[in-house]
Amino acid sequence: MLALLVEGRTNREIGATLFICEKTASSHVTHILDKLGVPSRGAAAALAARGGLVGGPEG
Repeated sequence: MLALLVEGRTNREIGATLFICEKTASSHVTHILDKLGVPSRGAAAALAARGGLVGGPEG
């Protein structure tokens, strides 16, 4: 989920990729932001990239 967020995917795109509804994807994104303590998707992506929380194509 975080990797898709870093890629800049929308909730709709995340949902389609993971076979979940858009609202569920939105809920998961909100929980990720809360757990990381960041205010936005962009901040979460930056933190994930800096902290090595997401890898290359192999995951």
